[in-house]
Amino acid sequence: MKLVKIIFWILWRVWFYLLIALLIIVLFPLLVLSILKESWYPFFFKLAQFWAKCILWGMGFYTKIQYEASFSKKQSYMLVANHTSMTDIMLMLVIAKNPFVFVGKKELAKIPLFGFFYKRTCILVDRDSPKSRMAVYQRAQNRLNQGLSICIFPEGLVPEDESVVLADFKDGAFRLAIEHQIPIVPMTFYDNKKRFSYTFLSGSPGIMRAKVHPFIPTLGLTLEDKKNIKDQVWNILFQELSSSNHKL
Repeated sequence: MKLVKIIFWILWRVWFYLLIALLIIVLFPLLVLSILKESWYPFFFKLAQFWAKCILWGMGFYTKIQYEASFSKKQSYMLVANHTSMTDIMLMLVIAKNPFVFVGKKELAKIPLFGFFYKRTCILVDRDSPKSRMAVYQRAQNRLNQGLSICIFPEGLVPEDESVVLADFKDGAFRLAIEHQIPIVPMTFYDNKKRFSYTFLSGSPGIMRAKVHPFIPTLGLTLEDKKNIKDQVWNILFQELSSSNHKL
């Protein structure tokens, strides 16, 4: 029985990466066209949403999303969620209604095919470089001026300790939200770690639940409020993830 599980996990994981590549190859002409101009990004975003839905469906994941607030088409947001899985990217694309840009680590740009589009559409950051972290703010400003939203996983990295429910948050997402006076959208991803963690021999098809919590306004706040707002969002997600009904 254990051998059967190991074979399933290996084949299933390989299928995940093949599915990512196959979909990019099929969509390649449209994807290339969509990145020729920054103003065409909303078209790219629609393609990315389709790509994400196909991957989740193809892996046997079925989303169940609870919205406690509604997105406004004319509003930019700061999207934040807990981070435990590569599928967090796909689930975020499925959940969000407004086009957004990921702020993510530059290492992902090395992934074949995926990295080609990742580095041309996302805001890349080298966490070891203060200069790179500062450049993020200018690029985020440009994207917000275009009416887009920003997505950051504020833990920065996936916690190495499997017992950690939620790692400490970095300041970047909350500083940007306050500086640009945009609402923060906290989201809890309940099942991604169980369904598809970074541990290779693990996971299974099934439901992926998520909750979009009430938006947190930043209008009128200053950088002095950064810690309070960061702690508020952390507490919301921690309480959800620690709940007996939602343990991963």
